[in-house]
Amino acid sequence: MTIVFLVEEPSAQDALEGLLPRILSKDVDIRFLVFEGKQDLEKRMGRRMRGWLKPETAFVVLRDQDSGDCRLIKERLASLCREAGREDAVVRIACRTLEAWFVGDWDSVGTAFEQPRLANLKRKAMYQDPDRLSNPVTELRKVIPDYQKRDGARRIGRLLDPARNSSRSFRLFVETVRRLAGPQ
Repeated sequence: MTIVFLVEEPSAQDALEGLLPRILSKDVDIRFLVFEGKQDLEKRMGRRMRGWLKPETAFVVLRDQDSGDCRLIKERLASLCREAGREDAVVRIACRTLEAWFVGDWDSVGTAFEQPRLANLKRKAMYQDPDRLSNPVTELRKVIPDYQKRDGARRIGRLLDPARNSSRSFRLFVETVRRLAGPQ
């Protein structure tokens, strides 16, 4: 089985390359189609999906919500998948940004940046539901002033723990990927 992840930017690939091997069996072939932003994703994803010829492939489209309406974004992406003949593709939206997934697991952030005291931030009320934060990157930069998206994704993605992560969009993503992969 192959699962192809269509992502809007390299940092999403960086994070998933650290996470996916830990939640999927080695029998699952993981591939990425990385785009140059959300507009590029929406413009070119259909062509890339239509051109994919390998059988037994599942597609997962992952995009940040940013300031848009989550339902409308998901509907638009699902429509593009149907137009590409991939109506079985799954669309998942990272609420606001991928970094909400990181804020949902301060233990991993603390370990990744060798600042174990950051794990204490998980107790703060504002971080109990990181999907509601307006700008998770800003929250990370409050405690890690030189935080960079790709570096952070590489460091934190390999440590994210679905069992303790408080981001609902992250947990839904993990459940979806595991379901697509089948019994492991």
